[in-house]
Amino acid sequence: MRANKVIEDLTSTMKIDPDEYSPITSRDRVSSLGYALAGWLYMLRRQKNTRIQAAASIGVLAVAVWLEVDLTGLAMLILAITIVWMAEFINAAVEAAINISSPGLHPMAKVGKDVASAAVLLGVVASIVVGLLVMGPALLAKLSG
Repeated sequence: MRANKVIEDLTSTMKIDPDEYSPITSRDRVSSLGYALAGWLYMLRRQKNTRIQAAASIGVLAVAVWLEVDLTGLAMLILAITIVWMAEFINAAVEAAINISSPGLHPMAKVGKDVASAAVLLGVVASIVVGLLVMGPALLAKLSG
């Protein structure tokens, strides 16, 4: 009997049809891509941190090319940059959902926003460490002549 409950708990979410609960669902991959690009453009237009991230991302990649970072190092930098971007996008989505569900000041809304923001900070700190590990030695060598 307990095994049936565990199986039901594990499979209950996959039985939910999102079309029954969402006013907008993607019917095809082209629409999904369009929604994703619309979200990215929203982030670039409305979120100041995203514009800073765009400049920082381009700057880091330009320095990496200048330092002739190898492909593995470049891949690590791209992954670190992507993690920060993803965290920022998820943070904005969490904040938007909280703003809709809790338009007034609520301590748990603050917790949700602060924790989502902390995820971005964690990604930034990790990406700085990766950047220093990947580019630091080459940068020191290049600057010291």
